[in-house]
Amino acid sequence: MHRESADTVPQGPNQPCPSSTKSHVATTLLSAARQSLFDHAVGTDPPAERTGQRQNRGMRTRLGCLSHKSDSYNDFTAILPDKPNRALKRLSTEEATRWADSFDVLLSHKYGLAAFRAFLKTEFSEENLEFWLACEDFKKTRSAAKLASKAQQIFEEFIDVQAPREVNIDFQTRELTRRNMQEPSLSCFDQAQGKVHSLMEKDSYPRFLRSKIYTDLLSQTQRRLS
Repeated sequence: MHRESADTVPQGPNQPCPSSTKSHVATTLLSAARQSLFDHAVGTDPPAERTGQRQNRGMRTRLGCLSHKSDSYNDFTAILPDKPNRALKRLSTEEATRWADSFDVLLSHKYGLAAFRAFLKTEFSEENLEFWLACEDFKKTRSAAKLASKAQQIFEEFIDVQAPREVNIDFQTRELTRRNMQEPSLSCFDQAQGKVHSLMEKDSYPRFLRSKIYTDLLSQTQRRLS
């Protein structure tokens, strides 16, 4: 048999609520309002919390991938000028071995250049090679109208302080190049380009020759002949 609660009082249509019932309702509403204000202040909305956690996990994953330095033959084949298999068929062991003769020999070979670029990416220093290549392309400019705009673009991207892909050059070279921007010529980047070339030749190039990218590549070409 259903029993009414002790503090439940039957009421007629016009009978007012007892004071105890009014007090209970007021207390309940006040507690709910306080909790709502607290939740809003501290941000305890469960869906938002879960979304934030997923975003944090995603960010940690991306940072983890960014900090992982890969140094393998696959990095090289991923950016070859041609399709990897076709390129390897064209590349002989003799050609790949010749890359160790000098830095300029390496840069003059399209597959050598691609392999070196892949290596620099593993060291997060590919801006040096990109700047050197931009200078090589700049020196082929024949249009006087385009010369100034191309020079400014290279300066802002690679030379200027806090440039997006700032190269590692000394203050004097940077300031000389800045002055050259007043009257751009085909030789305005020569000193900066020479400094970067020397840096890569003395620092990055020897490490490339010892890298897994290069040694794996040599093994692949030798294995193809056997």
